[in-house]
Amino acid sequence: MMDDKQIAEIRRFNRAFARWLGLFDEHYSKTDYSPAESRLFYELAAAGHTNGANLARSMGVDPAYLSRMLQKFVAEGLVAVSPSISDRRRNQLALTPDGDRAAARVEAAADGAIADLITPLSETERRELVSAMQTIARILDREDSGASIILRPHRIGDVAHVVARQSQLYAGEFGWDGSYEALAAEIGGKFLQDFDPATEGCWIAERDGKIIGSVFVVDAGQGVAQLRLLYVEPDARGLGVGKLLVDQVVRHARDKRYAKIRLWTQASLIAARKLYANAGFTLTESKPHHSFGKDLIGEYWELKL
Repeated sequence: MMDDKQIAEIRRFNRAFARWLGLFDEHYSKTDYSPAESRLFYELAAAGHTNGANLARSMGVDPAYLSRMLQKFVAEGLVAVSPSISDRRRNQLALTPDGDRAAARVEAAADGAIADLITPLSETERRELVSAMQTIARILDREDSGASIILRPHRIGDVAHVVARQSQLYAGEFGWDGSYEALAAEIGGKFLQDFDPATEGCWIAERDGKIIGSVFVVDAGQGVAQLRLLYVEPDARGLGVGKLLVDQVVRHARDKRYAKIRLWTQASLIAARKLYANAGFTLTESKPHHSFGKDLIGEYWELKL
């Protein structure tokens, strides 16, 4: 049973944290958006595509209040609305390119506010603060682990991380040599150099602040979207991360009016092949080749939209 001292300490923490949040919220006066609207930006960016019901649940707000915010964002050209492929009763919501830019500005303002607040602290105090926050979140967060998985657009440094992790995993699991890293780096570099947010995308799967997977889609020309660099971290497999990533690519390609999606994989990547088959892709060509230090069977899969 909790004693009076424990209750008093929790209430003292609540008062101190409320004052801290009040200082943090002051930065919103420097933007065009309220704290709730800024949170909405974050949720939309993290999900990639979602619907109103999921947003209301994740944000813990009244659906009518959320609807008013969404109407404002739609009117300002920040959010696009399209019919859901899987449930015609609901609409899919996603940030437009203007919405992405507005979300980035709000995110930068929030980062700046945090930096201002913790600058007076020593490095040791900052580490202690973050560790304590992580402990509180771990103890109080009773949600299912799968519910904490988010998909978000790539940030600076993400592509390099994906290249490194994929190369390490494929070397450890399949014995592929450094030539795969060279290929992945070439794909990632070209994506960053030529990236067109109107037609292409990269989604990072994240849980508890850790990257657990990724997928890219690039414009291959002639109405073809190409899926690239799909991977899921070993400790996140079985949580549905791969399906979330593949489904995101399919939704994106349909939204952008591509005629089909194409991808290249290897017959030895059993889990990935199952994901593609379950998503409706069909195997169109198999060809043996020697790459990455191994004799492999390359496969081309396609999904007509």
